[in-house]
Amino acid sequence: QVQLIESGGGLVQTGGSLRLSCVVSGRTLGSRVMAWLRQAPGKERELVATVPWSGTGEYYAPSVKGRFTMSADKSANTVYLQMNDLKPEDTAVYYCNNGDSSGQGTQVTVSS
Repeated sequence: QVQLIESGGGLVQTGGSLRLSCVVSGRTLGSRVMAWLRQAPGKERELVATVPWSGTGEYYAPSVKGRFTMSADKSANTVYLQMNDLKPEDTAVYYCNNGDSSGQGTQVTVSS
């Protein structure tokens, strides 16, 4: 059974930064690509970024490209999402996903 546990969310002002972490355990290592998704109130869940466990070949949604950086540490079974220059429209619950499962999410709130 796969477990994905996100952390690092919080309340930050516009222009601030946060770093999200996701520790992956269980039957995980068959997944080759990890993803971060987010869901804002009243909106559908959307893809934010992906990165392979190999660490190269990231994808970013146009709305976050240049501000967010996703990375993967295979030795620690952990993926990260460094979020800089945060905007109110980044407010959402952020989920880590291994292609099959998501974690419980971590809330990010950006105040204007």
